[in-house]
Amino acid sequence: MNYIFTKQEKVRFKHVDYAGIVFYPRFLEMLNDLVEDWFEEALDRPFSTIHETNGIPTVDLKVQFKKAARLGELLTKNLWVIKLGGSSVQCGFEFLERDGKTCLEGEVTLVNVEFIEGRDQIKSAPFNQQMKSEIEKYQLQ
Repeated sequence: MNYIFTKQEKVRFKHVDYAGIVFYPRFLEMLNDLVEDWFEEALDRPFSTIHETNGIPTVDLKVQFKKAARLGELLTKNLWVIKLGGSSVQCGFEFLERDGKTCLEGEVTLVNVEFIEGRDQIKSAPFNQQMKSEIEKYQLQ
């Protein structure tokens, strides 16, 4: 069975610019929140424990801004897996308004890394089999 991870987020004053629309870097913060929630809620790998020994940095990001989102709107944020590698995962995402119109869509690639010599160096590290199995549940065919 394949899943799409979904969260809702209300556009708040902190997200908007003087025109009352989401300032584009806030969309990227909302995306990071979605990724962080996916790891914690769906994959049982909260960032609070990941970052003790590992990391999951974004290494590639493609974003298309389709429509302005305004203060007070409720957005539905969706995330799914496009491709799973040994230590990387490419995800698709979209943010939808209540009427189903797309505000934002794109792809993000994350890499599982481990810290070496404290946090001075990092290197990619393969996902363990359990984590791969959990991530695969979100891979759309």
